[in-house]
Amino acid sequence: MQVQIEASWKDRLNPEFEKPYFQNLASFIKEEYKNHRIYPPAKQIFNAFEQCPFEATQVVILGQDPYHGEGQAHGLCFSVADGIKPPPSLVNIFKELKADLGKEMPKSGNLEAWVSQGVLLLNAILTVRANTPTSHQKKGWEEFTDAVIRTINEQKENVVFLLWGAYAQKKAHFVDPSKHLVLKSGHPSPLSAQHFFGNKHFSQTNQYLISKGKEPIIW
Repeated sequence: MQVQIEASWKDRLNPEFEKPYFQNLASFIKEEYKNHRIYPPAKQIFNAFEQCPFEATQVVILGQDPYHGEGQAHGLCFSVADGIKPPPSLVNIFKELKADLGKEMPKSGNLEAWVSQGVLLLNAILTVRANTPTSHQKKGWEEFTDAVIRTINEQKENVVFLLWGAYAQKKAHFVDPSKHLVLKSGHPSPLSAQHFFGNKHFSQTNQYLISKGKEPIIW
């Protein structure tokens, strides 16, 4: 199966595209886009990979599934395109960023500046039906993104994994903590933000990167 994904990722993930689960997933997704309003736009399903090649990846932030409102999702977890009002989870991320590093609330919720520095903004599920959260759960995306995490774990060293919320934390068992830094907290959603605020993940990430001789992220 020919999947349009950035070359360095394709080299490593090609075996997944030939597996029966992914063939079934691809058929399901094709029908969903044909018959329903699906986010993100089809060309942006693999946007996180397009903008953050494998070699550049040094931080992974894991979300659950894309935003399901009009115009919000563009293939990067928690991010929205310029001109779109930041959803509550993203506002809370910016609040923690200010508390941790003193950064003022940005005018845009577009996180592409993070991605360009090697932050892979990966959802566990890469598509969703409009106004129907988790509608593409258990269709195969989770198995694919498990493979992504395993590949990063096995083929890279000193990557920071930010796992916010129980759903993201399920991926932790694919990561060797002796090779990488795993940081966990509650999800930034208003329902659980009391367990997210104060995690200081942004400063901890930079301290770790610096300790490994890497450039810190300009959050």
